[in-house]
Amino acid sequence: MSNPDFKLSDGVPAPLGATLTAHGCNFAVHAPNASAVELCLFHADTEEELITLRLPAKTGKVWHGCVQGIKEGQLYGYRAHGKDMLELGLLFNSQKLLIDPYAKRINRPAVWNARQYKGDSQFMIPKAVICNTPPPIEPGSKPHLGFDEFILYEAHIKGMTQLHPQVPTEKRGKFLGFCQPVILEHLKQLGVTAVQLMPVTAFMSEPWLTERGYSNYWGYNPINFFSPDPRYAIDDPVGEFRAMVNALHGAGIEVILDVVFNHTAEGGVDGPMLSFKGLDNTAFYLFDHNEYGAMNYRHYLNNSGCGNSVNVAHPYVMKMVMDALRYWVEIMGVDGFRFDLAASLGRDPYEFSAHAGFFRALRQDPVLERVKLIAEPWDIGAGGYRLGHFPSHWHECNDKYRDTLRAFWRGDKGSTSDFATRLLGSRDIFPKGQRAIHTSVNMVTYHDGFTLEDLVSYQERHNEANGEQNRDGHGHNISANYGVEGATHNPQILALRDRQKRNMFATLLLSQGIPHVLGGDELCRTQKGNNNAYCQDNEISWLDWELTQRKQDFFDFCQKVIAIRKGSELLSNLSLQDDNYINKVNVEKVGWYRPDGAGKVVDDWQDANNQAFALQFKGEGEITEHWLILFNAGDNDVAFVLPSEPKDWQLELDTRYSSDDDYPVRQITGLYVQAYKSLSLLRCHTATP
Repeated sequence: MSNPDFKLSDGVPAPLGATLTAHGCNFAVHAPNASAVELCLFHADTEEELITLRLPAKTGKVWHGCVQGIKEGQLYGYRAHGKDMLELGLLFNSQKLLIDPYAKRINRPAVWNARQYKGDSQFMIPKAVICNTPPPIEPGSKPHLGFDEFILYEAHIKGMTQLHPQVPTEKRGKFLGFCQPVILEHLKQLGVTAVQLMPVTAFMSEPWLTERGYSNYWGYNPINFFSPDPRYAIDDPVGEFRAMVNALHGAGIEVILDVVFNHTAEGGVDGPMLSFKGLDNTAFYLFDHNEYGAMNYRHYLNNSGCGNSVNVAHPYVMKMVMDALRYWVEIMGVDGFRFDLAASLGRDPYEFSAHAGFFRALRQDPVLERVKLIAEPWDIGAGGYRLGHFPSHWHECNDKYRDTLRAFWRGDKGSTSDFATRLLGSRDIFPKGQRAIHTSVNMVTYHDGFTLEDLVSYQERHNEANGEQNRDGHGHNISANYGVEGATHNPQILALRDRQKRNMFATLLLSQGIPHVLGGDELCRTQKGNNNAYCQDNEISWLDWELTQRKQDFFDFCQKVIAIRKGSELLSNLSLQDDNYINKVNVEKVGWYRPDGAGKVVDDWQDANNQAFALQFKGEGEITEHWLILFNAGDNDVAFVLPSEPKDWQLELDTRYSSDDDYPVRQITGLYVQAYKSLSLLRCHTATP
């Protein structure tokens, strides 16, 4: 097919992707082993093919060409020609249309369709859209928060807005819905300072999931690392994402993007060819070795559990990932990243190292060295659990914090000493002098697990809706139902459940580290016991914004605890004399006490029945804060003898009470009876935090 409107010349090999110039559009794609690469242009409305042009030039490993007559909005894709020899890792198939790995936008969501994929796949594969790169977002418009200011709120674009009655119908489930004034106001009222958005880059649900009538609601199955997924846009994914980021920044809220560079939707050897496989399969993925040590291209390494593992250690792949990260920071405006299964990124290429090439590349990059980096510090491959092993400027999701906090408040004997360690930043994992006190990203709940409401309502997982006979999801949840499995109207059970929620949420905000709040926990959101709702694009996953008095009381409590943390330097940014990571000190004394007022000794921590203790912070110099926290995870009330100096304490918080109106007294002297399964926060009334 020919078209006189399109004139082809050699173009240039950089930058990769489609770049509009004064002379047309330059196309450059990495495909070193291809014998030829075809550029296919499509009609914007029907997606019928307009013309196929062979890229005329190859420089090194990059095929390229410049086409005159192309304008913004043109749809395109690639077909790569070459050998189809699986034993050599070569999978060239010109019948498979390929998405440009550097596409900044695709025209529609990717949805698996076996009939359309068979043979020529062009009608199944979404098309890349040629677009001008917007100007960078001004760095001065970003909040630039310190980690001591971080209150991290994990949210899903659709789940946050789909059921909100005050979000316009056409904007529900969209970027423009997430930045509606009512959503921003909710986040500000709660006290959130950063949102961690679940994946928004273009993805495709797994074929087996689609064929069973489900979808990958969470989006952890990418097909492209640059393009925002069209599912979350009304018309312009790039512009609408940028508008959302600008609105969040205007509200003083930073944006952390959950990114997936450990695997793709192309799966293993039987998976579809969508982009990367068809261009350079051997470079993009990791493979097992056979018994003779040679590469076995019939078996993709599966450190992700999703069928393949991206080889980030390969120079081309590392460059692409770095380019994507810079794009999301400079052009799309995000403030940092949470890396899914981040241990995979530190494999160089098979064994993890804190000095891996990817970490070194990030450290020297003038754009990325300044952004927030949060690791999910594990994958499922050999030696994949790497909590505490990341470079010193990284922050790490701390599952030991989660498990210890749950166990302590459930009443598990022997967890008190570990609980105390978690309170002060998990310095057994992140040593003083080497890692910042904020290194630990503390969480009680995460998207992959129970919500806070379900954590106190279900003893076992209930994932029947996922269609896998309740075999999926974690079986070890360290949860409790307090008498009835699931929903109940029993007032005693509900009261205890709410108290336990207050205990865990308060502990989260009073611990050193970055508090991670699962979006919807403040609204008492339930997934009806489903602890793996990855395929539930429905009311199981969406936030319910209708508040009963019980839910309002809990929201008010969450709001109050966050405000206390934000108003205190000691509770949010403890600097100890024996920690030279930061050259400052703001606390005169950290004291651990038994209920009788005596200082705790080693034997106290080793006593499995010891479930009550006090923790005291006293500021130094100009820091006049003086705090006392009383913990009682036991089944009986405990009388605490308060420190003799000062004599009077102000009761700021007691989790036995569901509402501020329930507090009988505020001024405490000498002795305080701490109710079973509760905590209290007291402040010296003469100090001003």
